[in-house]
Amino acid sequence: MTTRRNFLKACAAAPLLAASPRLTLANQWTPWTMTASRTTKRLVPGDEYQDASVWAFNQTVPGPELRFKKGETLSIDFLNQLEEGSSIHWHGIRNINAMDGVAGLTQPEVMPEGQFRYQFPLNDAGTYWYHSHAKTWSQVARGLYGPLIVEDESDPNVDQDLVLMIDDWLLANDGTIDDESFGSLHDWAHGGRLGNWLTVNGESLPTIEVEKNSRIRLRLINAANARIFGLNIPVPAFLIAQDGYPVPVQRSQDVILAPAQRADFIVDVNDTDVTINENLNGKEPYPAAILKVVDSNKSLVTKEVLKQPRLEAPPQSVDVSIPLHMQGGAMGNLREATYNGQLRPIRELAQTHKKAWAFNGAVSDHHDHLAKINVGQAVSIEVWNDTRWNHAMHLHGHHFWIQEEDGTFLDGKRDTYLFQRGEKANLIFIADNPGLWLFHCHMLEHHAAGMGAVIEIS
Repeated sequence: MTTRRNFLKACAAAPLLAASPRLTLANQWTPWTMTASRTTKRLVPGDEYQDASVWAFNQTVPGPELRFKKGETLSIDFLNQLEEGSSIHWHGIRNINAMDGVAGLTQPEVMPEGQFRYQFPLNDAGTYWYHSHAKTWSQVARGLYGPLIVEDESDPNVDQDLVLMIDDWLLANDGTIDDESFGSLHDWAHGGRLGNWLTVNGESLPTIEVEKNSRIRLRLINAANARIFGLNIPVPAFLIAQDGYPVPVQRSQDVILAPAQRADFIVDVNDTDVTINENLNGKEPYPAAILKVVDSNKSLVTKEVLKQPRLEAPPQSVDVSIPLHMQGGAMGNLREATYNGQLRPIRELAQTHKKAWAFNGAVSDHHDHLAKINVGQAVSIEVWNDTRWNHAMHLHGHHFWIQEEDGTFLDGKRDTYLFQRGEKANLIFIADNPGLWLFHCHMLEHHAAGMGAVIEIS
C-alpha cells in the first residue's frame, strides 16, 4: 500500500485546498469551545479504502487553526467527549504552569464529559501547536493536534501565510488506523511508532493554490509521533524561524524536522507549480504537498529584503548544571535501572512494566525531579545520548540555547532538539518561568517508556 506508485495513484483524486483546513481567527475575549471526540476521516483516497476512525478536535484533523496577535489572551473551554481522560498542551508557548496541559503534572486529566478552561496570555509571536498530553502516544497518533499561530506587527509582509502540518499514520491495508499496533514494545524500545502513510493538513498530497509571483510564508510543523522528516522546497526560500524563535535569515531549501519541531520559510513563487518533497525516508523524493500557481491579477506585496533579527545572546556563565545520561532502548547498554524506588533488571522493566529508557539510571516519569531551580538562574542540561537511537528532547515552558560539545552555539533558540545517537550537547536556558516543567523525548513512545522527568523552578 505504501509504494510511491500506489501513493501517487491514490492521491490523483485528492482535493484542492485553499490552505490548512478550518481556519479560525480567535477572539481573545470570548471563550471558544474545543471538543475532543471521535469522528471518521478518509486518509487514503480511493474507493478501495475505508474511512478511518480518528480522534479529533472539533471534528477536524488537524484541529482548527488558531490565530492570535501577540499580546492577546487565549481563552478556550476544552470539552472531552472521548471515552478516556485527555488534556491540551500548548507546545512551545512560554505558558503559565497551570495552563501547560500536562495531565498528571500541571492539571488532572479532563475526564469524559468533563471540561477545563485554558486561559493565558500569548507573549511571544511564532509558530506553535497544540496536542493532547494524556496517553499522548495514542491520542496524538489518532489525530488530536492542531496549529497555533501568534502573529506580530513586525512579521514580514507576505501575500499568503500557510501552515503545513506533516504527519505519518500507521494504517492497515484498508486505509484504517492499525489499532493492534498501539502499545507495541518493539516500537517503544526502538524508534517509536513509525507510520506508512504521509499526510499534510490531514490530506494525501494536497494541492494548495498560491498566487503567481507571490511571496508566501510557509509554517512547517512535524506532528508525527516519531518520524523525522526531511523536506525540500525547490524554489527560492529563506529560513526565518525555528520552533517559533527567529534565526538569522538564511537562504535554504531544505530542513530536517524531528517530531514537534517547526520551521518558518519565506518563499518567493514564480509561475511554476511547486512540489514540496520529503527526501529523508526513501530512496527517492516523496511528494508531500503541491503549491499550484494561479493568476488572478491580485495586487501583491513588495518583496522587501528580509531584516536580520536581533537575537538574545546566551548567558556568559551557568548557575546550575544538570547532568543527564540517557540510556536504554534496543541494542543499548542499560542493564538495570531504578523504577518506583527499586533497582530492576532491564528484562523485567521491559517485559513487566513496558519501560525501556532511563535518565541517570532511573526510569523517569512526572514524579521524578531532575533538579530544583531558583527563578532567574541560568541552567545547563548537559545531555549525553548514550543510546543507539535519536531523541527529540523537548522542554516545556522555555526555549533554550544549544551548545555543542566543542563549545559553539547554534543560532537562535529551540524548545525541541534532535539528539543523534552518541551526541553530547548542553541545553542552556534562563529559568524565568516558575512551575513544574516537563523535560521529555517527543518520540512519544520513548516518553511513555521512561524518557521524561520534571524540572522544578520556584
